[in-house]
Amino acid sequence: MVTRVAVVGATGRLGGAACRLIEQQSDLALVAQLDSSSDLGEMLGADVVLDVTTPGVSPTVVDHAVRNGLSVVVGTSGWSEERQRALRPLLEASPESGVIIVPNFSLGSVLATHFATIAARYYESIEIVEAHHAAKVDSPSGTAVRTAELIGHARADIGPVLAPHIDQSARGQQVASVPIHSLRLQGVAARQSVHFGGDGEVLTLSHETLGTSAYEAGMLLALRAAATSTGLIVGLDRLIDLASTVSGGDIDDDAGDDAGDNR
Repeated sequence: MVTRVAVVGATGRLGGAACRLIEQQSDLALVAQLDSSSDLGEMLGADVVLDVTTPGVSPTVVDHAVRNGLSVVVGTSGWSEERQRALRPLLEASPESGVIIVPNFSLGSVLATHFATIAARYYESIEIVEAHHAAKVDSPSGTAVRTAELIGHARADIGPVLAPHIDQSARGQQVASVPIHSLRLQGVAARQSVHFGGDGEVLTLSHETLGTSAYEAGMLLALRAAATSTGLIVGLDRLIDLASTVSGGDIDDDAGDDAGDNR
């Protein structure tokens, strides 16, 4: 069976890489490449839509696809837990559709976030520093937000992290009590470090993406899963069953009922 894929955001860095990757697969067919000037109706010949647009455009893309019975892989930042909850009524009205939100297609990044959720129960001081290329329009990154949210879930029975002087603007943006600091620099693709402070020690978990090839395995995994998935799934970890190994209970209360940072 061949899954027909429409890529929205096809002229972007990740979108272009996705189009080339899809064209190399025997079980996937690239049937539409949409950019900012395209009519969203061009996606309707597909089975699965890959959204690699921008945070401001992504909800419109997902809404149009789901209302027309298509499934979507979202590789765009900005899908907070609040936005995910708002998506649920739309999916309930279109039970044949599925949406897989992937904050990061890199398997290494997913593993680093998973390790961070394990360490989160053993340290009270936790902060995230993420760095991306200068052209990335949003901050903090979707990966950083997702990591902080999962750290918050992992610490649900412990309480928030220590974040002294968080009222000062230089102390970053808090997500699930975790301060996030964003850098936008030339010469950087994508990098994230989670810092854990303890009594007499500091643990740092870091991951760096050096090129778009790091996203290929995760992207193919998500596209193939979307062909048969329904409902809402958040995170590549849900597709490789990492979530079930995290202590502290269910870390994803908004995702996976039925089942990098990308830009």
